[in-house]
Amino acid sequence: MSKPNKCPELFQLFSIHGNNKYKFQTRRMKVMVKTIYALVAIVMTVNYCSAADIYVSPHGNDHNTGTKAKPFFSIKRAQQQARKSKGTITVYLRGGVYYLTETVEFSSKDSREKGAGVTYRSYPGEKAIISSAKVLKLQWHDYKNGIKQAHVDQDILFDELFVNGQLQHIARYPNYNPQIAHYGGFAGDAISDERINKWQDPAGGYIHALHKSEWGGFSYLITGKDGKGGLTMEGGYQNNRPAPMHAKFRYVENVFEELDTVGEWYYSKTKHTLYFYPPKNTDLNKAKIEVPQLETLFELKGTEQQPVKNISIEGLEFTQTVRTFMKTNEPLLRSDWMIYRRGALIMEGAEHCSVKNCFFNTVGGNAIVCSDYNRHNEISGCHIADIGSSGIVFTGDPKAVRSPLFRYENTNDPNKVDQTRGPQTNNYPADCLVYNNLIENIGCVEKQVAGVEISMAMNITVSHNTIDKTPRAGINISEGTWGGHIIEYNDVFNTVLETGDHGSFNSWGRDRFWYPNRKMMDSINAAQPELVLLDVIKPVIIRNNRFRCDHGWDIDLDDGSSNYEIYNNVCLNGGLKLREGFHRTVYNNIIINNSFHPHVWFNNSDDIFTHNIVMAGYFPIGIKYWGKTVDNNIFPDSLSLKKAQTRGTDQNSLYGDPGFINPSKADYRVKPESAALKVGFKNFPMDQFGVVSANLKAVAHHVAIPVLIFRSTVNNQSVYEVMGARVKNLNTLGERSATGMASETGVIVLELSSTSNLYGNIFPNDVILSLQGIQVKNINDLLKAKENIKPGAEISMEVFRDQISKKIRFILKD
Repeated sequence: MSKPNKCPELFQLFSIHGNNKYKFQTRRMKVMVKTIYALVAIVMTVNYCSAADIYVSPHGNDHNTGTKAKPFFSIKRAQQQARKSKGTITVYLRGGVYYLTETVEFSSKDSREKGAGVTYRSYPGEKAIISSAKVLKLQWHDYKNGIKQAHVDQDILFDELFVNGQLQHIARYPNYNPQIAHYGGFAGDAISDERINKWQDPAGGYIHALHKSEWGGFSYLITGKDGKGGLTMEGGYQNNRPAPMHAKFRYVENVFEELDTVGEWYYSKTKHTLYFYPPKNTDLNKAKIEVPQLETLFELKGTEQQPVKNISIEGLEFTQTVRTFMKTNEPLLRSDWMIYRRGALIMEGAEHCSVKNCFFNTVGGNAIVCSDYNRHNEISGCHIADIGSSGIVFTGDPKAVRSPLFRYENTNDPNKVDQTRGPQTNNYPADCLVYNNLIENIGCVEKQVAGVEISMAMNITVSHNTIDKTPRAGINISEGTWGGHIIEYNDVFNTVLETGDHGSFNSWGRDRFWYPNRKMMDSINAAQPELVLLDVIKPVIIRNNRFRCDHGWDIDLDDGSSNYEIYNNVCLNGGLKLREGFHRTVYNNIIINNSFHPHVWFNNSDDIFTHNIVMAGYFPIGIKYWGKTVDNNIFPDSLSLKKAQTRGTDQNSLYGDPGFINPSKADYRVKPESAALKVGFKNFPMDQFGVVSANLKAVAHHVAIPVLIFRSTVNNQSVYEVMGARVKNLNTLGERSATGMASETGVIVLELSSTSNLYGNIFPNDVILSLQGIQVKNINDLLKAKENIKPGAEISMEVFRDQISKKIRFILKD
């Protein structure tokens, strides 16, 4: 009997009887043994085909058998082998870079049964990198002024250039400066006549600019010059609120004459020549030159009828895809967004699929897109960084929407609008999970982006993610269709860095009921209030998150956003805004150094705002009606409470110090004696925001904890909490007299908590004159001086105490 080709090691365990070491006395026994051998061989072959792992290596060969010793070369070949196998399978990708020449596509042919899924993952202890780049072997020569040039024989796409693994910048004006938030540099004269006159042939260049109102951005392709020497261009469709480009926030790129600084490059299509200005001591003839070629690396593509099922992608790095900003032109209903439904990884028509513990690193467009029908998919444990567009996108099919509209100004005829609740097809994402992902530095090219974007979807849970450094929202919900989302335990900060009028969390609700004309909206609401919930058929829950936005609102529910329940959130800076909408219940939130921003509410909105802590008076705009209930909140002082009560709200609210346990350590739970507890506020955990896995925690940035600002009831002055001490500018004659100061300068200490790390070293009525050698004339000087001080540092401080100046030194307690 011959050995099975696929299982030689296992077969040897059962072949000792075939070596003539044992002789059988009867023919019947020999036949029996041969039969047993045959059955064992069959079982081993079947087991191999049903449960064997498959191996791939950049050094493998597709003619190999796909074993650990003889791995395949391509992922596609492993995919073909996996289709033949039954049972649970792992496809191990050995360490190295897999340069794709085409997208790896998974279809319903790759689907697996429940409990018998397939996982594509890096081999333990190794890093498999998936790239679309073409590696170029070039001969470099001097051009001029430090610039090198090389001829490129191949006809390939040049959109991005990596040198020794680092992304370089296309020749641009103004030059890239990472210290500048907007575009890394901007100039109002980027396309001035004077500048254009310097360009011989700018065709193929790009103009990037913010929206005039800073509601995202635009991009344009320069097609040449007209007869008068002005630019001709196309584009500007990347925002669903058309407007001129911003006069100041703009730049140009991919123009040869702008190649003038280290790290810039330009490719001449006509000359097939690559120009690059390398850093000093860089030997380009030994450097690794990579040029991305694809938009998408992996795509799971099925349909509702034939879905891709039970495929998991784990532990891979996805990198080097081309930018897609000139293809962002599909409107997401009446939101401000346009979208392009491609990304480094796409799921469409997928069920029970997952992307876990992957690194999406420097991809040109979106990182992950879940388009149209998707059910029970999971994205977890991923690090998504340096992304051209959005981090994770969920977007359904507009054909699933009843009476859909696609521009802000479009309206439905209220007598003809479809009044059936919910979607009309199942072609949208639902019941999916985004958990424990670190999403940072996105929107490097496009500006109407989000860490997590949700549109035309239902029951999406976004939980325990850290989202940091975004030009627009951290989390965005584009409209009400169809609700049921849970946004919880996220840490979202450094948002709206390059745009305006937005929030760390942002939403719109311009659903089929909504009209931009307020008079029309009021009449429809009075006649047909049930229309409000036709699209947002389930409440959206925002709970247990921490948000910080220094350039907008922490939570921004904009036009029409309805059917929200918002509780147990910490808003660190920008406050909470509810613009026109219905059925919003907001309770038990903590709003640090800010307050509640109700804007243009409707009559009978049914809105509720109760049991919240605010640290300033409300900021209403255009409010005639105050919803269902606005009461039982805690205010910072009697003046702000009295002002609210004169408007008819907060008759049972109180004012006073909220009594946070340790605000300098971001512990905003309140002490037992806090007035907040008397109005119904309840403490909630302060240590559960953001990512949970140790590896992501180790690399995640931390939100800046604000100095508390209290509004004094006396003279309406600001009081700050710095390192556990209540302080204010010394700026009254009475304070000057009480301290003995010769002039009204410095920062006076009002009170000191026993938990303060200054306790025992400074005292009430001290005036701080300097800190760490920096003169302190006012609170801003003090805050600047303390920026880099950490627990355990030696503190040098000058204070005015007992009518004399004293220099003190001490170790700052933890």
